[in-house]
Amino acid sequence: MSGKDEQQKDAGGWDYIWNPRTNEFLGRTAKSWGLILSFYLVFYLFLAGMFVFTMYVMLLTLDDFTPTNQDRLVTPGLMIRPRGELLELRFSPENTETWDAHAQSLDTFLEPYDDIYQAQTNDDCVPDQFFIQEDSVEVRNHPKRSCQFNRTVLEECSGLQDRSYGYQSGQPCVLIKLNRVIGMLPGKEGLSPYVTCASKKEDVNLGQLAYFPSNAAFNLMYYPYYGKRAQVNYTQPLVAVKFMNLTMNQDVAVECVVVSNTIAPGAERDKFAGRVSFKLRVSDQ
Repeated sequence: MSGKDEQQKDAGGWDYIWNPRTNEFLGRTAKSWGLILSFYLVFYLFLAGMFVFTMYVMLLTLDDFTPTNQDRLVTPGLMIRPRGELLELRFSPENTETWDAHAQSLDTFLEPYDDIYQAQTNDDCVPDQFFIQEDSVEVRNHPKRSCQFNRTVLEECSGLQDRSYGYQSGQPCVLIKLNRVIGMLPGKEGLSPYVTCASKKEDVNLGQLAYFPSNAAFNLMYYPYYGKRAQVNYTQPLVAVKFMNLTMNQDVAVECVVVSNTIAPGAERDKFAGRVSFKLRVSDQ
């Protein structure tokens, strides 16, 4: 190939980027580039406008206080305090360091349950009946009121009589709460759901158990729950169980179950549906 042919070939390559004879850049004139850029600008502005309009219409259907769609479980879960590590509570009554973190955790958790604070923020409700607060047609009943749950109801597990919550004497207290579900009515005919605890192994005896309140119930007056934004001062009811005479140096697997005439028993595959399982071990050193 001659030198002239090579120069023509190189010039042809550069002409594709910028052709001075036709004033084309990358094969298009300025007018062509203007038209295609204008088309895509209008096209993407239209898509953005459709997205914004769709989001606006969707937001109009949402309620600030109540979820539009609730994928509610048939059976709400239970949880304990203190949770320990992996729901295992191991301690020695003689070694303060092994249980002091549990006591501090309970102190922090129970601060909102102090009687004085409850009297200032919540109502003294009628027990054994639902505290239903309907909205009127024109006015939203917000914020909704909540019923008092006083710390003193937990008696020996309140931390007021015994600052160690029984851990120093080898009789630990465990607090149990039923997970919140908006609109749930966990009982009927004046019967409140209650908690019962037992060993998961038939050959292991838990010994005597003490419940606080004595009926181990989540009273109906704390339901229904209307949501965090609608019911800002809601206080979740608790049940405390105190293990009075656990066998020393023995791992004990405990299962606590909620019993109600409206809550279906939890499936065995879900260890938190209507139940909670945890381990206890009291060591002598």
